[in-house]
Amino acid sequence: MHYLLAMTMLAASATAQVRLPAVPLPAVPLPALPLQTLPQTLGQVPQSLDRLSDLRHLEINRLIRVNRRVIDTDSNGEPVIRGEVLALSPSEAAMNGARSHGFVVDREQSIDAMNIRLVILRAPPSLSTKKALRALREADPDGSYDYNHIYTGGGANSPGFTPATGASSQDAAASANTADSAAQPRVRMGLLDTGIDATHPVFRESIIHAWGCGDHAVPAPHGTSVASLMIGRSAVFHGVQPNAELYAADVYCGRPAGGAADALVAALGWLVQEQVPVINVSLVGPKNATLEAVVGILVRNGYILVAAVGNDGPAAPALYPASYPGVVGVTAVDAHGQVLVEAARGPQVMFAAPGADLAAAFTGQSYTSVRGTSFAAPFVAAMLAVGIAAPNSANSAAVIEALAKTAVDLGPRGRDLTYGFGLVGTEYRIDPEPLIHR
Repeated sequence: MHYLLAMTMLAASATAQVRLPAVPLPAVPLPALPLQTLPQTLGQVPQSLDRLSDLRHLEINRLIRVNRRVIDTDSNGEPVIRGEVLALSPSEAAMNGARSHGFVVDREQSIDAMNIRLVILRAPPSLSTKKALRALREADPDGSYDYNHIYTGGGANSPGFTPATGASSQDAAASANTADSAAQPRVRMGLLDTGIDATHPVFRESIIHAWGCGDHAVPAPHGTSVASLMIGRSAVFHGVQPNAELYAADVYCGRPAGGAADALVAALGWLVQEQVPVINVSLVGPKNATLEAVVGILVRNGYILVAAVGNDGPAAPALYPASYPGVVGVTAVDAHGQVLVEAARGPQVMFAAPGADLAAAFTGQSYTSVRGTSFAAPFVAAMLAVGIAAPNSANSAAVIEALAKTAVDLGPRGRDLTYGFGLVGTEYRIDPEPLIHR
């Protein structure tokens, strides 16, 4: 792994500030959150692998139908914020040119630690989103402009279930026994996802630093499940690192157009400000110039980004951010160590981890059975976080290499396009069946 930026940026980021616009966000449920509705059992997976990517796009099409005023598509049918174009650190001349063509600055954010200024331009009503992007690129060929793409979850939850034996009281007793282990230095991990239900018993003793949505908590199943696999603990459940501190950014906040690229950039800026060395992103979407630039800066400065490779099938185009250079892409296997039929394949796969036949926390007091690469990524992120206390290029490369040496080689000898270096984290998988039938 090669890191090209000077290490002085790391020192500068320790004191840098992230200046973000104060936008009031509604505290409402997630009526149109575009999380992939994938089959819950292998028997429900479509017979044709070519149809796997259709599942995500069917959900995207539904999202667009009910939110046409705010959501549009790019030339490949991927969802974007209607009428918005992202301009990465534009020159003053470029800004003046954009204004002269009827564009207005809708909002902007500056991330000093990464020397980034992100401007979100609103197109004039006469231009479609596609034409607006084209016009800006033609007017400033040397600039960086892209859609404000919307990113979706890489997996699905079954309906929540509550263990029949009073789990809440048992959870309280289990939490009371964590004091000794909690006295050890805590590892620190970041998470970009939906909101977390921090009232769930598995988080009773957890330290969660929340970001996003103003003062409103907007819990949702996807983020709650992913977070529980990282730090959860109860009498009937445990995550990989129950004593870790989790820096959790809600990039959706209950909005139909949640999970947009500018929200991901802002959340990454917060995690850089906090110097959180390992960041889990169980979200997938298309390649985006702005997000790629920001991810590249983090990777070159020693941050470890772990991302789900997605569930569009082995023949589908690569999804991002897992496919950006230097990102740790994670695929999913079932309880028998078989890769999920819907999981992506390719050079972006670095590790495999449990991602089916798997229990996780659900909103409320319940648990759920989960399936998808979304739920494999947090295993890898939490395992890597043990070995790195602060962003550092050499240490990051070393902990990734060390984990690779422990991986169980399941495919062709050596790293391959299906399992990467191999399978890790099976010792942390919790079978959902005992929970369902307790």
